[in-house]
Amino acid sequence: MTAVTDHDHHDASAENVPPQEGLSDGGKADEKREMQGEQEKQEEVDKVDKVEKAEETGKAERNEGSQKGPEKGPENGGGPGSEGEAPGNDAPGKTASAAAAGEGDGNANGGGGGDVDVDGAGGAPHARVPSGRVDVRPESESSGAWDDGLIARRVSETADPPVREPVVETRVSSSVTQPVMPLAYDGPLRSRLDALRELVGLSRTRLDSKTLAEAGRVLDEAAARRRLSGQHTVVAIAGATGSGKSQLFNALAGVAISETGVRRPTTAMPIACSWSDGAATLIDRLGIPGRLRRRPLQSAEAEAQLRGLVLVDLPDHDSAAVQHREQVDRVLALVDAVIWVVDPEKYADAVLHERYLRPMAGHAEVMFVVLNQVDRLPGEAADQVLDDLRRLLDEDGIALGEYGEPGATVLALSALTGDGVGELREALGQFVGERGAAARRISADLDAAAWQLRPVYATGRRAGLSERARDEFSDRLADAVGATAAGQAAERVWLRNANRACGTPWLRLWRWCQDRRESSTGRFAVREQPDEEATARQRVEQAVRTVAERASIGLPAPWALAVREAAVRGAQGLPEALDELATRAGTPSGRPPRPGWWPVAVLAQASMTILQIVGGLWLVAQIVGVMAPNLGVPVLLMSVGIVGGPGVEWSCRLAARGPARRYGLEAERRLREAAAGCGRARVLDPVAAELLRYREVREQYVRVTGARAVVG
Repeated sequence: MTAVTDHDHHDASAENVPPQEGLSDGGKADEKREMQGEQEKQEEVDKVDKVEKAEETGKAERNEGSQKGPEKGPENGGGPGSEGEAPGNDAPGKTASAAAAGEGDGNANGGGGGDVDVDGAGGAPHARVPSGRVDVRPESESSGAWDDGLIARRVSETADPPVREPVVETRVSSSVTQPVMPLAYDGPLRSRLDALRELVGLSRTRLDSKTLAEAGRVLDEAAARRRLSGQHTVVAIAGATGSGKSQLFNALAGVAISETGVRRPTTAMPIACSWSDGAATLIDRLGIPGRLRRRPLQSAEAEAQLRGLVLVDLPDHDSAAVQHREQVDRVLALVDAVIWVVDPEKYADAVLHERYLRPMAGHAEVMFVVLNQVDRLPGEAADQVLDDLRRLLDEDGIALGEYGEPGATVLALSALTGDGVGELREALGQFVGERGAAARRISADLDAAAWQLRPVYATGRRAGLSERARDEFSDRLADAVGATAAGQAAERVWLRNANRACGTPWLRLWRWCQDRRESSTGRFAVREQPDEEATARQRVEQAVRTVAERASIGLPAPWALAVREAAVRGAQGLPEALDELATRAGTPSGRPPRPGWWPVAVLAQASMTILQIVGGLWLVAQIVGVMAPNLGVPVLLMSVGIVGGPGVEWSCRLAARGPARRYGLEAERRLREAAAGCGRARVLDPVAAELLRYREVREQYVRVTGARAVVG
């Protein structure tokens, strides 16, 4: 629909109205009505001017989806479906604008889409004016200078333009609200979160709650953020006193939302501004009340560019009020990204770098650093200050997002003059449009928590208990229970039994008498049992301490302490258990086993004894005279028996050394294995369990860090 001038309207009326012969009284009335129409037209123009002034001073809200076009009041004869009404009698020289003002007596028949029948004073039709060519909207509205999507507002002739609040409240949209989709983490991030949850569960019995507090907070915040909107990005604006962060906040919103001034501190509570619906739960999570929630100036371009952004203006981080700093620390731990605003005077402030930027170096991908108030710097001073700011950020360990690499975005601007604000808005729009800030923030929190837990999970050295250390521990326990001495004793017992079985009867009788005499006189001193027990206990304790120290080498302090405690708990009652074990396993039960040649040797020894007896009896019989004297045969028999008996005994002793040695070694082996089994069950197994638990948590820690290889 195109607007036409008064001259065009006059030409159209002159062409469509047939000429009349003379002017009657009715013609004079038409001239009078024409003058009234001209006057009302001027009043209409004045009204439009008032509306334009109201738009410029109040910056009224623009509503999407509302009906466009001017609305005629009943006093002007307009209606929703008509473009205007023509006067009752069109006279030559009357303009179409006056007719469009709707001040005549006639009525417009027909809707907004067709021609309009213009009735004269007597009701007869004089002309048909195409309604599609008539546009009575104000010039400023029809040209697009003032079009907020609402029905054009009429300003009362007696009332002044209403004073509108500078802050735009919640917009009423005619479109159906779309459901808010929760945040979704990708596979690697979910795997890292699961690993951290498993790591915390495995470590609760070994680490104190203070050490695991940050990891638990990250898990809680990740779970809470995942349940909220994934279509919104919460960005906080933080800065020092007088840095101009509230001014930048207002510049991005396009309207004065946050209070600015020379009073310090100016911002006392966080203020949130959301560019789209569905962010209420996110703002609730920040603890910002409803009275501090705002909407930006409605602009189709700004909304399309920053849709999904939730901007939060924070108090000064260096405020003299403690509660202000607490608010900053609390909100910074919950937002998805942060814009640090610095000024040319305090951009190198130690509080900012040491308390915030340096600890948050791992969050560079969700960080903007803005040098504000560059309009105060003359010439090339702004570039020099910006370069120095980049140098300080690099010293803090913050990666700079330059040359396409991920990192912090560093910009220079002036919120007062607007220089550089558009560049920041464009960077924010791209950042918010990616919908990845929340996941990157959680990932950075995971990295920070993993780095904080590194001293209790990783030392860079290989840890564990070697086989050599295990064997040495078993040898020490075997020495403590006297496994070697027990084997030697078993060997002596076997030899003694062999000597008794294969020795001469006379020697056995003499030894029997010796044993009875020695046991009665108490020739052998009784060993001091308490001293031996004390020595054995010391050896056991020393063995336990040694294996615990070797097992804890390369472990972080908490896990090394857990290994030593497990070894000490297992050592309790170990000496007594070893003594009982030595009594059962060290002393052979029953007679030692005999070799196959043993009966032959016994038979040979018995034969030698019989020869001695026969030869002796034969000699006695000859002496008595019972038998004829013949010394050769009896003497020979006695000699064979006397010499053969010790010979058989000596031969048996030589033959018994091998079986006796094997018997002693077997006894020593049994005792060593029993001692090793007791030490393994009481000490080595608990220590190995602690080492296995550490290996499990170490693997989970490697998953949390995102590494692929296990070191140590």
